[in-house]
Amino acid sequence: MEASNGTEEPPLPLALPSFQVSEEFGFLLPNPLTELPVPYGPWMDIAHQLPQLITSHQLRSRVHQMPQLSTQHLRGREELHLAHLVLSFITMGYVWQEGEEGTVQVLPRNLAVPYWEVSQALGLPPILSHADFVLANWRRKDPNGNLDTILTLPGGESLRGFILVTLLVEKAAVPGIKAIPRALGAILQGDEETLHRALQELAGAIEAMSEALRRMHDHVDPEVFYSVIRIFLSGWKDNPAMAQGLIYQGVSPEPMAFSGGSAAQSTVLHAFDELLGICHHQDSAAFLLRMREYMPPAHRAFVEEIRGAASLRQLVLRSGDARLRAAFNRCVSSLAEFRSYHIAIVTKYIAVAAAKAKARRAEPGPSAGKPPSALEDKGTGGSHIFSFLKSIRDTTREGMISA
Repeated sequence: MEASNGTEEPPLPLALPSFQVSEEFGFLLPNPLTELPVPYGPWMDIAHQLPQLITSHQLRSRVHQMPQLSTQHLRGREELHLAHLVLSFITMGYVWQEGEEGTVQVLPRNLAVPYWEVSQALGLPPILSHADFVLANWRRKDPNGNLDTILTLPGGESLRGFILVTLLVEKAAVPGIKAIPRALGAILQGDEETLHRALQELAGAIEAMSEALRRMHDHVDPEVFYSVIRIFLSGWKDNPAMAQGLIYQGVSPEPMAFSGGSAAQSTVLHAFDELLGICHHQDSAAFLLRMREYMPPAHRAFVEEIRGAASLRQLVLRSGDARLRAAFNRCVSSLAEFRSYHIAIVTKYIAVAAAKAKARRAEPGPSAGKPPSALEDKGTGGSHIFSFLKSIRDTTREGMISA
């Protein structure tokens, strides 16, 4: 690329496409496939009927009748991602069909073996993660750009709303993701003007993410989220309902434990934390590091590249430029505000909903239909949710640079 003065512009230190990051969609999978090749019809047939099969308690018997399919006909990243999404949704439905008191200890071979093979090919764990649930689970519903999910689980419009609002938060982050290579390039060049612009773009993106997150209230019913949806995002690590983990038949005779889906698996905030030099306390940092194992490997590598890059914070401190410091602090402050707002959402959708559910469970009568209790004070990823969220919010605030 030629610069206006005829000299070549220096290449950016991080080329987004080489980390499977889209200029238009960020960490979202661009234009995911919605159908697998014909040999995988048995998987797709079950996947498209999941809410009905689960609520009618027929999914497990349908899975037992499913042929064991070879994964060798899957071609390319898009087909693999759709296969992983399909097998993830079927697995969560299979494990949690009867709630937390009717879990299984074994995932049958005809599901476990292809699931494991697809997971190995993508470098993802064999459980539903943010990479499946949100990043690869969207399609355009009509030419006007309205979005829909590819697959769904029990929870109706609230589940659809939960997925799509989370997707809009990811999409709002895109200008901030694109600002990262520009910021790192500007640090290497000592170009404070370009760095200032990149930081302004980053702050604007984080503020837009908060705006997108506010739409959760309009589209997700707290009671449906807590009582119906949440269990299908739960894993078999740090979960009392499945303390032994899960045996993947035909893969290993020993049970394996994986964390459920969590916002902490989104690459966006990991990337922003690393750029801004936010240092979390030991327990929180260890959990966040473990959540990186649930990201696509190329996205994980992107975060590691930022971690190893020249320090933005050190440059801002050294420069003594008040305008640069203000732009940096706006990014940190916006990130802390986003995390505060996330705490407010979790309070409404988990803490308040859990208290109501607990009161309902205390009522006399049969327990059928009463919400699960195993993760009342934990996130689906297994963290002690409020202490974790408040810790990372507080350490973010501590990242501000004082005058």
